[in-house]
Amino acid sequence: MPDATDDDLLADFTPARPYTMEAAAGAPEAPGVHVVIDGGTVVYVGYTENLRNRLRQHLTGNRGSSVLHDQVGQELDRPDHEAPAAEITTRLGRYDVRWQEIDNPKSTKDVLVLAFRPKHNRQIPKPR
Repeated sequence: MPDATDDDLLADFTPARPYTMEAAAGAPEAPGVHVVIDGGTVVYVGYTENLRNRLRQHLTGNRGSSVLHDQVGQELDRPDHEAPAAEITTRLGRYDVRWQEIDNPKSTKDVLVLAFRPKHNRQIPKPR
């Protein structure tokens, strides 16, 4: 059996949209998996019990509350300047976001992280 393509893995996800507060506000308050995409490449996969809240948290949170916020911030940091939250939010707005409502988001996230190996996911699950 051939390996699944990126399109197959994301077939049940919403269409890509710019990752903004408006996009986050349109997400359901339901469990699911979300992917963040930069130029067609999945750079982050996350899961949550409340998609809307988590997508907002990545945009407006702090480095302690969001791995994505922290990782993007580290990319933007300079030796004499730590990137502020607004700069991180602006960078995230250049990315796209997609999500899928699903009852068991953790296992779906693990499959996607193994398939995409996103640069902003710190831990790669062990294959089953």
